[in-house]
Amino acid sequence: MDEEEWLAHHGLRPDGRGLDEVRALLAEQIRLERESQGYGNTILMKLCCVQLFLAALLDDVLLIWSAKTASWDADRSIDIELLCAGGLEQTKTYLSGHSSQESQAALKRLLHCEGAGYFDEFSPAEQSASYLAYYS
Repeated sequence: MDEEEWLAHHGLRPDGRGLDEVRALLAEQIRLERESQGYGNTILMKLCCVQLFLAALLDDVLLIWSAKTASWDADRSIDIELLCAGGLEQTKTYLSGHSSQESQAALKRLLHCEGAGYFDEFSPAEQSASYLAYYS
């Protein structure tokens, strides 16, 4: 399934069951991309991350991080802002509360990006509007 088919089937804001399908597809694409760069579809991975961002559930932050870090291409395709649907501070607090290597690596990257000014003009509402405009 490609990006257009997935978007036509699920839309940008899938419901609960649809979100489970988004997570499953994203997990499969992460597995493929980690197996060998280019095996996964990073465009489809980004769309799945956008769908999860629009759902704004903190429990999806580490899955989005896993997608972002699946390969060099995925890292460049998947915006760091996609981790922060609930806001930068809420995401940093969430990641700080987890001791896994993944959560600490994500927090370190967020702090680095914050220090570099990536989040100076960031708001989840504006980011959502940008994705809705892009995919419509």
